[in-house]
Amino acid sequence: MAEEMERTEFEYTYTYDQFTVFFYGDRVFIGGKDYPVGQCCVDILNLDESLFDEISQRVNDFTPAARNLLIEKTDSAAALAQERLNAVWELIFALPVYRDLKMDEPCNYHTFQRLMADKEKWAQVQDPTSEGYAKYQGIMIGLICFTEGLRSFRQLIDKMADKYLEPLKYRNSSAYAEAYSCFYTQMLSASAQVFGDDFEQGVPVEVSFVPMMHPTEEGKIFIAEKATFNSLIDFLQTEFYRGLAAGNAPRRCHNCGRYFLLTSGYNICYCNNIAPGETVRTCRKVGAHHKEAQGKANHTPAQKEYGKTYNRLKARKQRGKISEGEWNDAVAKAQELVAQSERGELTDENLKRLLAEL
Repeated sequence: MAEEMERTEFEYTYTYDQFTVFFYGDRVFIGGKDYPVGQCCVDILNLDESLFDEISQRVNDFTPAARNLLIEKTDSAAALAQERLNAVWELIFALPVYRDLKMDEPCNYHTFQRLMADKEKWAQVQDPTSEGYAKYQGIMIGLICFTEGLRSFRQLIDKMADKYLEPLKYRNSSAYAEAYSCFYTQMLSASAQVFGDDFEQGVPVEVSFVPMMHPTEEGKIFIAEKATFNSLIDFLQTEFYRGLAAGNAPRRCHNCGRYFLLTSGYNICYCNNIAPGETVRTCRKVGAHHKEAQGKANHTPAQKEYGKTYNRLKARKQRGKISEGEWNDAVAKAQELVAQSERGELTDENLKRLLAEL
C-alpha cells in the first residue's frame, strides 16, 4: 500500500504550463520537498529583476525561430527553434516551484523534433484553422506574457504587503483578513473606475483528494489536496492567499529589504539571512543590536541614570552582596524615583544622589 501511494506522488512529470502540487494544512508539497504555505511566493518576490529581463530576452530570441519553422519546415530550422527554447527553459525551470518538480524532459527539450516526427500534428500546426495551430501560437504567446505576469504579481503583492499588511498591529489570519478586505474593496473600486471591470481573483485549478506518504516523516500518511495548475501565476496566487488564511504573510526585512515569510502569531521585523556586510551575523541579530542602540540613544537622562543603577545593583546581587529580596526592593525603588523625576518631582541632581544611595 505504501509503495503504491508513493508511486502516486512521485511518478508525475510536468511541463511549465501544467504541474501538480499537494496542499496539507499549512504546508505545500512540491516534488519531494515541502514548504510552509506562502514560502514560494516569498522566493518569487526576492528574485532579482535582471533575471526577468534575461528570460524576456531569450523568449524574444526564441519566437522568431519558432515562427520561421512554419515557413522553412526544415530540420535545421527545428533544431534552431529548439535550441533557443531550451535556453528559455534553462532559466524558467530553475525558478522556485519548477526547480523542485520533475519536468517532462522529452516533451520540453525535444518539442519541435517530436512535432515534426508526428505527421498528423505537424500538418495541424501548419493549418491556421486547426486546434494544433492555436496551441502552437499559444506556446509563444504564453512565454511572451510569462515575465510580465510575474512582474505584475510581484507588484500587486508588494503593494499589499507594504500598504495593508505592514501597518498591522497583530500578525494572524484574522488581522490579514481585515487587511485583505480593505485591499479588495479598494481594488474593486479602482478596477471599475479605470478598466470598467471587476477585480478578478479567481484561479482555474483542478482539485482532487489523495492519500499521500509524508516525504520527511517516515510512515506518516495523510489526505492531501492534489491541485493541478496551468500556470505558475495561478499557483502563486493560490499559495499567497492560502498563506494569509493560515496566518502566514510575506514581510520585508527592516534591515536588508528582502522578503521573508512571517508565520502566524509572530511580529518579527528582521529576516534570518546573513546581513549585508556581515559574514556570520543575521539581519535578526544585527537588527536587535541596532534597536537596542537606538533605544539607548533616545533615553532621557533619568532613564540613563536608571540603567547605570540597574547594572550596579545587578552586579552586587551576582556577587552575593545583596539578597534576591533586597535586589527586588532596590530595583522597585529605583523605578519609582525615575517616575518621580519624569513627573517633575525630582531634579536630575536629586535623582542621581538618591539612586547612588541604593
